[in-house]
Amino acid sequence: MKVTDPEVRDREQTGGSGTGIVVGVLLVILGLIAIARPLYATIASTLVFGWLFIFAGIAQIVYAFGSRGAGQLVLKLLLGVLFLGAGIIVLSNVLEGALALTLILGITIFVQGVIQVILAFGIRPNRNWGWLLFSGILGIILGIFIWSEWPFNAVWLIGLWVGISLLFNGIWMITLSSLPRSA
Repeated sequence: MKVTDPEVRDREQTGGSGTGIVVGVLLVILGLIAIARPLYATIASTLVFGWLFIFAGIAQIVYAFGSRGAGQLVLKLLLGVLFLGAGIIVLSNVLEGALALTLILGITIFVQGVIQVILAFGIRPNRNWGWLLFSGILGIILGIFIWSEWPFNAVWLIGLWVGISLLFNGIWMITLSSLPRSA
C-alpha cells in the first residue's frame, strides 16, 4: 500500500518525530554554554555527581534492608554507606571532588570515544557516518588530553572538554536524525 498523505510520507522518510534533532540541538546548546563558562560546567558536573552518589547510597541502603534474605546485609549496607559518604565528601569539597571527577571523566570520555568509533564503523554505509567517527576520535583525544593535564588546570579543563564533547555529540545526533531512513 502506498502512502499518499505527505505528512506521513515525510515522517517515514526522515526517520520519525524529530526527537533526535531536538536532543541534538539541546546538546549543542549545553555544549556551547559549557565552553563559554568551563568553571561553572566543572562545578555543575561535580555537584551532579555528588548528588548521584548520595541518591545511589540511599537506594543501596534501602535495598539492603529490603532484601535481607538475598545475601550479606552488612556488605550491602557497607556499599550504600560508601556511596553516601562519597557523595557527602564530593559535595562538601567541590574543588577537590572536581579533581577526582576530572580523572574519572577523562576515562569516561575516552571510553565513549572508543565506543563511538566502533558504532561509526557499524553504521558505515549510512551517509554522514563520519560525524560519529569524528566525534569518537575527538573523544579519544580529549580523554588522553585530560589525563595528560591532570591535576593541572583540572578545574576549568573538565568543563571545557565536557562542552566540546556535548557540542559534537549534538552535531552527530542532528546529522544522523535528519537523514532519510534506508528502505
